[in-house]
Amino acid sequence: MNEAKSVEASLKARLAELEARAARIEADLAEPHSADFAEQATEREDDDALEGQDALLAREITAVRAALTRVDNGSYGECTRCGEPVGEKRLEAYPEAALCIICAREVEKR
Repeated sequence: MNEAKSVEASLKARLAELEARAARIEADLAEPHSADFAEQATEREDDDALEGQDALLAREITAVRAALTRVDNGSYGECTRCGEPVGEKRLEAYPEAALCIICAREVEKR
């Protein structure tokens, strides 16, 4: 049970970090652009990069929230596709992993 609490605490800390980063990016994106046309072009390029980062963060936030749900319902560590164990080393490297390595590779091939 201590391990589950430790995983949950780690995932919650990661979620808070990701949400804070996403909030900073969204705040940067909400800032008005400069009146200078040349500066606006640079700002728009920066915005494109920030939007890409924001999309990646959104996916990671979703994955961490899903992992927390699995912790809550007792299925954390089980592959959501085949039901086999995800694997301790995989979870250490990627705590929000929902798929075992075999299923993850199969999904990547698609």
